[in-house]
Amino acid sequence: MVVSRQALIDSRFATVVCAPVYTKGEGLSTQVHVGTDEGLKHPSWITCDNLVSLPKSRLTDYVGALSRPSITEMNRALRAALDLL
Repeated sequence: MVVSRQALIDSRFATVVCAPVYTKGEGLSTQVHVGTDEGLKHPSWITCDNLVSLPKSRLTDYVGALSRPSITEMNRALRAALDLL
């Protein structure tokens, strides 16, 4: 999942920060449960402990979007992962 702010996504900067999505999670404070409501084929977990920088050119397939409650959970998980509580 792309977690970079929109200004960076829209810029000429070549990379964006992403959080990987896995099919299994442990319910950690740094994970967000997502599923078909967000456009995925099956339940999954966004894991904010493993943030990576990826070239924009590698992100070619749009899968879905987070609901407002999931965005709130994602913000909480990012704060926990980055120790910004």
